[in-house]
Amino acid sequence: MTLRVLVTNDDGIAAPGIQALAWAAAQRGMDVVVAAPLEEASGTSAAMSALEQDGRVVVHDHPLPELPGVPAYGVGGSPGFITLIALHGAFGPPPSVVLSGINRGANAGRAVLHSGTVGAAFTAATNGCRAMAVSLDVLSAGEATAASGGAAVDAAARVRDAERNWSTAARVALDLLPRLTAAPIESVLNVNAPDLPHGRLRGVRRGTLASFGQVQMTVAESGHGFVRTSLEEPGQAAQPGTDVALLAAGYASVTAIRAVTEVTDVDLTGLDEQP
Repeated sequence: MTLRVLVTNDDGIAAPGIQALAWAAAQRGMDVVVAAPLEEASGTSAAMSALEQDGRVVVHDHPLPELPGVPAYGVGGSPGFITLIALHGAFGPPPSVVLSGINRGANAGRAVLHSGTVGAAFTAATNGCRAMAVSLDVLSAGEATAASGGAAVDAAARVRDAERNWSTAARVALDLLPRLTAAPIESVLNVNAPDLPHGRLRGVRRGTLASFGQVQMTVAESGHGFVRTSLEEPGQAAQPGTDVALLAAGYASVTAIRAVTEVTDVDLTGLDEQP
């Protein structure tokens, strides 16, 4: 049976990474549908936001140049929202797998909590669909600072996009698909690849989540009626074996993560006995 795959992202329907991921999935014989935000939606986590006109969510056909015959849609909504409506049949038969990416910049460490790329995957998994988040490590701290200023990232930061090794991240992700389909549905694979040709990749390793991402937000200035933030490098070396350290060493990293889970190590004894 042909695997039905939704490819989405948080960089927007026109981003180069989503086309590379969709192309790789289609080349492997999967039944692919692409649906992604009309504009960049980075940092939206699993937000359920949408743009409506006359009570209807905005959806535009958006054919991808390299993928004739693959249905693709630009949607006025966040990645999590797009994923949820896809699971309810908004773009044809519901997918069996959601591939979210390829994000422009690594999603590593505990900062994955804020990622729209990862948020889409979490939304899928929470609703009974296997999912993978895929990212390419391309952002320096300086580029990330420019990106934080709004949806329109500085043009200089994107000038090399055509030269990025999107195919490396796509190949790593698709090679990991059998592990995803064999895993519990509520699990998400978070995949990060360095911006290297596949032949120069040192390998694929299981990475633990770093205690921080590649950059951290800080308050640069505050005053009457305003706060100005900036991004900076953490200022400490990544612990060996973490996703951040593996990327720096030229490996692709994969981490199995889950979204909302209950914990049992908090003392709540006796509460069930209260009247």
